[in-house]
Amino acid sequence: MPEYLEVDICVIGGGSGGLSVAAGAAQMGASTVLVEKGKMGGDCLNYGCVPSKALLAAGHAARAVGRARLFGVDASRPAIVSKDVYGHIQKTITAIAPNDSVERFEGLGVKVIQAPARFTGSTGVAVEDFSNYGIGARVIRVPARFTGPTEIEAGDERVRARRFVIATGSSPFVPPIEGLDATPYHTNETIFDLGEIPEHLIVIGGGPIGIEMAQAHRHLGARVTVLEMFKIMPRDDPELVAVLRARLDEEKIDIREGIKISRVEGSGSALSVVIEEDGAERRIEGSHILVATGRTPNVGGLNLGKAGIEYTPKGILVDARLRTTNKNVFAIGDVAGGYQFTHVAAYHASIVIRNALFRLPAKVDYRAVPWAAYTMPELAYVGLSESQAREKAGEIRILRWPFEDNDRARAELETEGLVKVVVTPRGRILGAGVVGPRAGELIQTWGLAIGAKLKIGAVASMIAPYPTFGEINKRVAGSYFTPKLFSEGTKRIVRFLSLFG
Repeated sequence: MPEYLEVDICVIGGGSGGLSVAAGAAQMGASTVLVEKGKMGGDCLNYGCVPSKALLAAGHAARAVGRARLFGVDASRPAIVSKDVYGHIQKTITAIAPNDSVERFEGLGVKVIQAPARFTGSTGVAVEDFSNYGIGARVIRVPARFTGPTEIEAGDERVRARRFVIATGSSPFVPPIEGLDATPYHTNETIFDLGEIPEHLIVIGGGPIGIEMAQAHRHLGARVTVLEMFKIMPRDDPELVAVLRARLDEEKIDIREGIKISRVEGSGSALSVVIEEDGAERRIEGSHILVATGRTPNVGGLNLGKAGIEYTPKGILVDARLRTTNKNVFAIGDVAGGYQFTHVAAYHASIVIRNALFRLPAKVDYRAVPWAAYTMPELAYVGLSESQAREKAGEIRILRWPFEDNDRARAELETEGLVKVVVTPRGRILGAGVVGPRAGELIQTWGLAIGAKLKIGAVASMIAPYPTFGEINKRVAGSYFTPKLFSEGTKRIVRFLSLFG
């Protein structure tokens, strides 16, 4: 008979969301098992957020040197040392890795199993109780003939749990382009290990990841071509994307939109992408290809059907409490579809903790979920876009304020961009977008306001230190009141009151 671990909660996946659940559950006294078949920290630490921001930071540093003359500083053209750029990426990962390590989680009382997990469907009955296993768990032996939806196998271990959490994340989606499978190409899982800055990087995909990587490599001296079937940043507000597009054009990033990729050819550093553009076939030659065409949920090998868990190509089906069609199993983060952001996975973890451990009917609320592209200028959003607001709320007002009217932006020569806020006629904030320096920081004010259901007057009355980029939020909020504040009616009231001394 096989030997089982019986625990309160078993987490499958050691990325951002899974680690948050495991750490929280263990520290709150629940016996916890964490199963991870790959690197601890998942995509975010090893292939995504952390290395990409480290590469972007290197690119920003190179750009700063190139712009120093605008401030009266005589700086020579930056010399890019490739091995040090990639060394910075690895040092950043190494510095953060201990927070996500097996040792740290075992120190918290989590049993970590490093192996692939799959549901067996077993429904065995406990025969023996071993209370000194080390994690507050019981090891039970069951007849092998029992099958059901509350057990997994992981390596040599079998785990039964009251609740499971699937947090297996997502992987790069590779489109079925002719010749791609026979041609060297990179995804986010390999692009940070090049060792040398590409001579000419061809990016297939014009979404946030593709554009971030295109600009980072351009700042580090590479020639860059972006190929996009539709428009770059297709899910974002066109008015704000236009500001970013102007910067990309200025930096001589070759953007080809509305094209179709016919095939990919070549070997080594002599690669070609053949496209159809304006009714003609054109060949683009480069040294490296990066595929950045979206993500696909990691569900393979989990045997979800044996656990009664339904899923689609977009991810595992969950309800508002993040429960799957097997109510003892939750799914969080990228694998659950929807928003594919690290901070959303962490938010999901908090919802699951409340449901799984405290039996509270906590539900997700996506009204105030922010997201950002860490380009230059940055692009960030929260809430409804202008088009979504017009569709859902009907009559709206659009408030805008440009960075060129911000004194700090003037001092730092970062005047491109604007803040755009969508409100109802009565001042309820529906959404906000920022394109400009520090957009990812500035958007947090609007996320707080939407989440706390504050009206536009709350932001307008905020006291912001001078001179800061944050003042722009106060100024755009204040513009809501400008038409009424400086109206003829207000002037008449002031003139009337002046009669009384």
